[in-house]
Amino acid sequence: MLLAWLAVCAALARAASADVRLLGRVVDENNTAVAGARVTLRPDSSLAGSSRQAVTDARGNFVLSLERPGQYWISAECEGFFRLAERSLELEEGEQEVVLVLNHQQEIFERVTVSYSPPAVDPDRAAPQQRMTGTEIQAIPYPTTNNLRNVMRAFPGIVQDNRGGLHLSGAPEEQTYYTLDGFQLNDPLSGRFETRLSVDSVRSLEVSTGALTAEYGKGAAGVLAIKTSAGDDRFRYSATNFIPSVENRKGLILDGWTPRLGVSGPIRKGRAWFSESLDLHYMKHVVEDLPKGEDRTSSWRGSNLLRNQFNLAPSNILYTGFLVNAWTAPRTGLTALDPWETTVDRRSRQWFFYVKDQAYLANGLLLELGYSFTRTFGREIPQGDQPLDILPEGRRGNYFANAVRKAGRDQYLVNVFLPSFGLAGTHQLKAGLDLDRVHYWQDVRRTVYRHYRPDYTVLRAVGFGGSGRLSRSNFEAGSYVQDSWRVRPSLLVEAGVRHDWDRLIGTHDVAPRLGVAWTPPGLDAAKLSAGFGVVYETASLRVFTRPLDQYSLTTYYARDGTVTRGPAVSLFAFADQPLRRPAYYNWNLSWEQRLGGGLYVRAGWISRRGRRGLTYENVLAEGQTPPPELCAALGGLPFDAIYRLQNLRRDVYDAFEIAWRQVFRQQYEWVASYTRSRALSNAVVDLSIDDPMIISRNVGRMPWDAPNRWISWGYLPLFRRNWALAYLLEARNGYPFSIQDDEGRLVGQINERRFPFFFELNLHVERRFFLKGHRWALRAGFNNITNHRNYDTVNNNTGSPNFLRFYGGQSRSLNFRIRWLGRN
Repeated sequence: MLLAWLAVCAALARAASADVRLLGRVVDENNTAVAGARVTLRPDSSLAGSSRQAVTDARGNFVLSLERPGQYWISAECEGFFRLAERSLELEEGEQEVVLVLNHQQEIFERVTVSYSPPAVDPDRAAPQQRMTGTEIQAIPYPTTNNLRNVMRAFPGIVQDNRGGLHLSGAPEEQTYYTLDGFQLNDPLSGRFETRLSVDSVRSLEVSTGALTAEYGKGAAGVLAIKTSAGDDRFRYSATNFIPSVENRKGLILDGWTPRLGVSGPIRKGRAWFSESLDLHYMKHVVEDLPKGEDRTSSWRGSNLLRNQFNLAPSNILYTGFLVNAWTAPRTGLTALDPWETTVDRRSRQWFFYVKDQAYLANGLLLELGYSFTRTFGREIPQGDQPLDILPEGRRGNYFANAVRKAGRDQYLVNVFLPSFGLAGTHQLKAGLDLDRVHYWQDVRRTVYRHYRPDYTVLRAVGFGGSGRLSRSNFEAGSYVQDSWRVRPSLLVEAGVRHDWDRLIGTHDVAPRLGVAWTPPGLDAAKLSAGFGVVYETASLRVFTRPLDQYSLTTYYARDGTVTRGPAVSLFAFADQPLRRPAYYNWNLSWEQRLGGGLYVRAGWISRRGRRGLTYENVLAEGQTPPPELCAALGGLPFDAIYRLQNLRRDVYDAFEIAWRQVFRQQYEWVASYTRSRALSNAVVDLSIDDPMIISRNVGRMPWDAPNRWISWGYLPLFRRNWALAYLLEARNGYPFSIQDDEGRLVGQINERRFPFFFELNLHVERRFFLKGHRWALRAGFNNITNHRNYDTVNNNTGSPNFLRFYGGQSRSLNFRIRWLGRN
């Protein structure tokens, strides 16, 4: 009798606590999995209990376990998508499935009643990450809004130097790993971001720094991922800046025409889509410090991106993309110190293609296979073959290098997402393989450049010997395993290991990665994260081709014109012992919290130490003598320098950053941040045969070091509906620069001086409206509205009468933008 009673009680208890499991998947409008979406399930008021939350994995899947069946309300959100508001869901005992569809953000007009997903704390990520959506890129009033690289400085951790180069976490541009839809986009030779693509094609920009997951092995500073749109079941059209602009800069000029055209839609509804974006850019560049008639140059640039998505089956998706770049720029390099005859006519072409197959296999296995190729062509033509004269007040004559360059990359990717499993928590494993072949060819013909004293007598003349025709290739291989271990709901451990090898260095290197993210009790909208990782830098063709290039021959002159020494040889040489792969040690610590009213705050610290970096050092300065066989090969000429490739470079970067962000009233937001940082190196100047600077101690601050930097941008509502105010504010210390004497030698410490304080405020007003069934957005405003002189050029020659005179910079300018966004 007692046993029967206990059995009945147990049955009743099981019934009262019936197991309900909700198996769900979040996809976008094209049935592509949405990873990192936050799903919330709230019980109806008639049920007891609290809300449950889950975050989707790489396959878009999530699981929620509930105590009892009944009516629930489910919602989902992910940054870059419209928020899926609560909808009713009736759950019964046992396992049930649901599919949630999130739509990518589009710009909101007055008749639309959806809202953006606000920024949130991601509990499934330990490394710091920042994201900017396509709608936010369109909202920020940055200069030259058709150039995507110009908006990247709106990220707190990215600065843009005086020449337009981008630097993430204080590193050289080539230490950032740039990707387009998952494939490497760095230039095969320089490693820099040289690609142009239409701003309208970009769906999001994502910046990851600190202790990266093991998937990434080539970005010592971090990763900048560009993701583009593939279209959907609705035909969409857009056109931007199709009317040329006129500006009063030393007279009325057609200063620019930057039309952008976009079209996207279905190839076959529900199965295949396309997106095509065309970007053209005509620019008239005016140097205000040069006389009229010699103060301007123009250039043409164009890009076209075609992207496709084919859902071959519900479990098999094929992605393709093809990007073409073309640039023609006569007389580039025109500045207040570099007149017309010193400029170079440049032409470049780039072709980038990729294909990726994504297959969802049995038991939750996800397999990705991908291939991409990059091909580049560059041409540099000086205005003549006269010597380049470097005078105290600037340059005269013709540039000394006439060059043809070709480069390419072939990349093969394999990524496998294994089914999650339980072992002291929940594990999600990912593994992958990355194979790359890069190659480079050049034909460079150099003439002569001459340095002059303040009295205009020749100090020295530099010619070149040997052949400037060369080629070099490299093969790179990387593999990794990454485990995302959810120890308990409030604690995540990310552990990974990566193996890297390439043919030029030849060593096998294993890099550990570790990250931890913890949600304190009672603070579900907060996260404390920390991480450590080692990143091994891949060998650069730009570094390994210098010894194959020409060598310089320098002749020194007295004031009366007689030769005092020379011609003396300076050349680059390979290491005389095996090289080791450069290693970078990255740490990060951050606190994130989502407050009320859509306010999000983040404070973080990042530190990076570079060891065994590759750099060229003058071994003659260390007391060594030139090898006898080398002296004999060069006819017994004296030597100025033998720059030998060695593992001597050391880099230091530390930064503390605090940022605030708020999204409100469906579509408006503002962002503000302050960063305190330092960027140091013992290889500040990247020595090359084309750089005439003579340096004995190459230690100091990097040229883009900005110890104090404030950056803020926003898109704010005005007094009337569909009127908005857009702004961009940047304030920072001026960048450092060095002083040279009239012999071209460094005076004092490298980069011990600074440009004046930089301050830029861009203020624009935008009106969105409907006209004859079409959607329009009209914007007008001022860049650098305070007219603060933000110089970008300085005369740093102590022998010049204009020593320490600053030039350049953008003055106040009135800008207009008109966009047609298709039919309503």
